[in-house]
Amino acid sequence: MSEFLHMGGYAAYVWPAYGIATIVLLGLLVATWKGLRNAEATLRALESARPARRRSRNGSNSTGRKAADQSAGTPAEASEG
Repeated sequence: MSEFLHMGGYAAYVWPAYGIATIVLLGLLVATWKGLRNAEATLRALESARPARRRSRNGSNSTGRKAADQSAGTPAEASEG
């Protein structure tokens, strides 16, 4: 075990490199978590500030077009033509 920890005489270079890499990776993980929380908070704020959209009775959206799932064109619609 001592031989492994000594790293063939290069322990003074290897272990600090592992330590720095670990610190950098942990810093990236923390920064990612903080960014995710900020993005989620922004999304919640934007969603709460905008009223919910309602669908009309005929299944069209606010632009007057039918919903994408209805206008995809099924075989039954193709034969109606």
